[in-house]
Amino acid sequence: MPTSYDATTVWGVIVVAGVLTFAIRGSFVYLFGRIDEIPPQVQSALEYVPAAVFAALVFPAILVPEGAVSLSLGNERLVAGVLAAIAAWYTERVFVTIVVGMGTLWVLRFVV
Repeated sequence: MPTSYDATTVWGVIVVAGVLTFAIRGSFVYLFGRIDEIPPQVQSALEYVPAAVFAALVFPAILVPEGAVSLSLGNERLVAGVLAAIAAWYTERVFVTIVVGMGTLWVLRFVV
């Protein structure tokens, strides 16, 4: 796809993004290489990272399936997500959660 940017600008952006990414990752290696133990406040904050990342990935796909917020029963992803969350809450098993969520989504999408 042609753009209005010249090749120098595009390559400049790619190089700067690469250097910044390398610097951010390198700073963590340098920082955690210099300290022997992670402070308790940082450890407790890092415990919430997986849940925050999961929520950031999943909630937009469930709540905004076609570009607009859909909180109705017509949103099959929302219904499947709620049932999967209930299954996860009661069973605490990943496999059961996936089966309930995907099973519900498939039934609502292909049967109903």
